[in-house]
Amino acid sequence: MKTYRRQIREKILQALYTIELRDTDIDSAAGWLMTREILDDANAMKFFNILIGSIKEHMSEIDLYISNHTFNWDMSRIAIIDKNILRMALAEILYCEDIPPKVSINEAIEIAKKFSSTDKSSKFVNGILDAIFNELKTQGKIHKNGRGLIDHSTAKLQKTEPEK
Repeated sequence: MKTYRRQIREKILQALYTIELRDTDIDSAAGWLMTREILDDANAMKFFNILIGSIKEHMSEIDLYISNHTFNWDMSRIAIIDKNILRMALAEILYCEDIPPKVSINEAIEIAKKFSSTDKSSKFVNGILDAIFNELKTQGKIHKNGRGLIDHSTAKLQKTEPEK
């Protein structure tokens, strides 16, 4: 089974970019960009719907996190691609419980390298996401579960306890 998550992230980024430039909604913009392979894969569509739905529903909250961590930068001054990569990655970090935050951050960096206009964009995206992730973790706002998401110190403690 092929995973389409990177392609979906790229399509959502393109849809977010489109709505910044045209008078359309995100569902229409994303719909124009979807491939038959993604549309025919139930798991891919589930991921797409969760991610795009989270972005739509929580855009103002996500933008607040970004603006709080982009000191001396108004949201309108952030490059459209970079702002939308940040939005997408934060939606994943906050609302996709089965994806490790480091995966979301690494995917955002790779997408920034591919789509952003400057070499500095991937470093900018990395710095902002890392700062927001650390704040969210400190505040206890990261709720992840699934394979690969167990805190290693907790796992070690569980292994050393004798079985009853």
